[in-house]
Amino acid sequence: MIIDLTKLDTEKVNKNTVNIDRLSTAEMITLINNEDFTVAEAVKKEINNIAKAVDIIHEKLSSGGRLIYIGAGNSGRLGVLDACECPPTFGVDEGKVIGILSGGYDATVRANEGSEDVEDGAISSLKEIGFCSKDALVGLSASGRTPYVKGALAYAKELGAAYIAVSCVKNAEISSIAQVAIEIITGAEVITGSTRLKAGTAQKMVLNMLSTTSMIKCGKVYGNYMVDVRAKNNKLVERSKKIIMECTSVDRDTAEKYLKESDGSVKLAVFMILSGLGKQESIELLEKNENTIYKALEAIKK
Repeated sequence: MIIDLTKLDTEKVNKNTVNIDRLSTAEMITLINNEDFTVAEAVKKEINNIAKAVDIIHEKLSSGGRLIYIGAGNSGRLGVLDACECPPTFGVDEGKVIGILSGGYDATVRANEGSEDVEDGAISSLKEIGFCSKDALVGLSASGRTPYVKGALAYAKELGAAYIAVSCVKNAEISSIAQVAIEIITGAEVITGSTRLKAGTAQKMVLNMLSTTSMIKCGKVYGNYMVDVRAKNNKLVERSKKIIMECTSVDRDTAEKYLKESDGSVKLAVFMILSGLGKQESIELLEKNENTIYKALEAIKK
């Protein structure tokens, strides 16, 4: 099968960098930096679609579903990376956010690009994790045409799950089969066709927005503090105490006391201090208010 790459924005030749191989090191880096400056503006143009995607993801997560990223190559690896960061940052259970990469986890460290051409391969991967209508799927493909991702989105639609597409080209093939289509038009790469550059940066920014905003809406953040952080090393233990101190204006000894009393739950410790309630009553009130501190505090006032 002949694939016409000339129609893809990501495969065009960047006129700004055609002589990059003749420049000094600093000049090369300056060109790359100049191109990177355009990425945030490209993402900004898709804020409304990103917001639609977040609302859908939040609805699924709130109903007991999961967020599943799926992709091939660099796009897929970025999804795996974002998924891996959610448990330590937001305290979600392992498996609540999952990254699936064509070629399997070995492909995270050793490229297996041929696997992206197998459309049915995605269905097998999704079946392995028990993917169902409760879940939200985000298909990642810089070119917007990856068969593996197309197969995943079609399967998600068939099951009645949420199905969101993220690409870096106009009128992407995966957009036509998506519930919400996010198209970040980053244009020609510094090195022609190397979508690990601007397209990769754009997709990472979108993933940051999707997961972070969804988790905020799920009550994982109070103010701008990660109150569900899992303190599994010395740095995070200290961060937990710092969060409690800054959210409640207590001293270090008090923060340590409440962190211990709450069995290491920063959120519970903060709420106990701010509300003046005991541990069990605080747990129950948080549960009744979507495990969100400000909502639980407002419930007390009512």
